[in-house]
Amino acid sequence: MSSTLFRTKNVEHSIRDTEEPEHALKKSLSALDLTVFGVGVIIGTGIFVLTGTAAKNTAGPAVSLSFVVAGVVCALAALCYAEFASTVPVAGSAYTFSYASLGELPAWIIGWDLVLELALGTAVVAVGWSGYIHSLLDNAGWHLPEALSGRDGASGFGFDILAAALVLLLTAILVVGMKLSARVTTVVVAIKVAVVLVVIIAGAFFIKSGNYDPFIPKAESVEAGGNLKAPLIQLMFGWAPSNFGVMGIFTAASVVFFAFIGFDVVATAAEETRNPQRDVPRGIIGSLIICTALYVAVSIVVTGMQKYSKLSVDAPLADAFKATGHPWFAGLISFGAAIGLTTVCMILLLGQSRVFFAMSRDGLLPRFFSHTHPKFRTPYRPTILLGVIIAIVAGFTSLSELAELVNIGTLFAFIVVAISVIILRRTRPDLERSFRTPWVPVLPILSVLASLWLMLNLPAETWLRFAIWMVIGFAVYFFYGRTHSRLARQEQQPADSPDVRA
Repeated sequence: MSSTLFRTKNVEHSIRDTEEPEHALKKSLSALDLTVFGVGVIIGTGIFVLTGTAAKNTAGPAVSLSFVVAGVVCALAALCYAEFASTVPVAGSAYTFSYASLGELPAWIIGWDLVLELALGTAVVAVGWSGYIHSLLDNAGWHLPEALSGRDGASGFGFDILAAALVLLLTAILVVGMKLSARVTTVVVAIKVAVVLVVIIAGAFFIKSGNYDPFIPKAESVEAGGNLKAPLIQLMFGWAPSNFGVMGIFTAASVVFFAFIGFDVVATAAEETRNPQRDVPRGIIGSLIICTALYVAVSIVVTGMQKYSKLSVDAPLADAFKATGHPWFAGLISFGAAIGLTTVCMILLLGQSRVFFAMSRDGLLPRFFSHTHPKFRTPYRPTILLGVIIAIVAGFTSLSELAELVNIGTLFAFIVVAISVIILRRTRPDLERSFRTPWVPVLPILSVLASLWLMLNLPAETWLRFAIWMVIGFAVYFFYGRTHSRLARQEQQPADSPDVRA
C-alpha cells in the first residue's frame, strides 16, 4: 500500500496531460503579465497596515529591516518555485511539483491545503474590500441596508452583498479568459502602484529625522502566553520572542512576512504562459523585488513622518498623514487599498481554481472539473463552482479570525517545494532546467528552516484548525482519490491497454 501512496507522476507525463485538447489551457501570458500578477496579489492592505503595526509594537523604525528579512525568506522560496515552474510548466504549483517528486499522498495533502488556503484567502480579501467600499460610500453619504452589509454588527440576518458581488464578477472575468484577466489586472495594478508611489513621494516631504531616533529601540521582553492564542513555539518551549532590539527585527519579520503572501500564485499560471521556462522565473522574482522595494520605502516614510510609538494600529499610514495636517491623503490611501484588494481577490481565485483543475485532471477529484471551455480554454467548471461557494462564504461569514489559516498553508507549501527541489535534483538529474536554484541543497534547507520558524510563531489554534482540515483531506483521499487517480487506473490496466483518458 505504501508504494501506491508515494507513486510519482513523472514530469513528462504531467506535460503530456497539458496537450490533451479537452484538458488544455490557452497559453497567452508573458513575463510582464506574470510580474503584474505577482505585484497585484502581493500589494494589498499589508502595505498600508502592517508597516505601522509592526513598527509600533515590535521593531520601531527598524521595521524596514524586517521587510528586508521577510523578503529574503520569500526569495529563498521564490528561487525554489522558479526552478520547478520552469522545469514543470503545469498548472497546480506546489501540488504538481510534489506529485513529481514526493508522491501522490504528499501531493494530495498540499493540493488539499492550497484549495482551502486560496479559497479562504479570496473570501477574506473580498470581505476586507467590502469594508473599504462601505467606508467610501459612508463618506459620500450612501448607506446600504444593515441586512446587506455583512455579519459584523448585524443584529439579525446579515449578508455582505458587496463581497459576494465582487467574487461573482471576478469569477466571470476568469471564465472569459486569462488575457482579459491580465488586462484588468494590469490596469488595476497600475492604479494602486501609482497611489503607493504618491504616498511615498508626498510622505518624504514630511519626514522628521528625530523620529528615527532610536532606529533600533531598546529590547523589551514579552511574557509567555499559555492558551491556544499563544504562538505554538511558546506552548512547546515556554519561550517568548522579545519586542524591539535586534531580535525585535526578526519578530517583526514574522508579522510583515504575511504582506508578501501570494507571489507563489504566479507559479499556478505556468501552463498558461507562452514561454514558461523563461518567463515564470522572471515573473516570480521580478514581482518579489518590486514589492520588497515598495514595502521598505513605505516603512521608512511612515516611521519618519510620525514617532513609531504614536502610530495607530488600524490605519497607521493614513493617520500619519492626518497627524501632519494632510487628511486628504487618508482618502487616497483608502481608495488605493480598495483598488488593490480587487486584484488580490482575482489572483487568489485564479490560483485555487487552477490547483483544483490540476487535481481533477489527475483524477484525485472528479474528472468532470478538468474539462476546459471549448471557446475560452479556461477551467470554467471549477472556477464557477468555487466562485459561487466563495461568494456565499464571503457573504455570510466574518472571517477575520480565520485569516491566519492562509498564512500557515502558504508556509507549508514553501516547505514542500523546497524539499521537492532537493529530491528531484537527485531522482531526475537528467531533466532540462532552464532555471536552476543556486546552492542546492543549502538554499532549499535554509528556506525550509525559515518557513518552519515563521510557522512556529503562528497561534496554536491556527495549527489546530489546520490539522482538522488535513484530517478531512486524508478521509477524502482514502475514500475517493486513491482509487480514482489516473495513476491508479493505469496500474490496474493490462500492459497492452490504452491509457485511461476519461
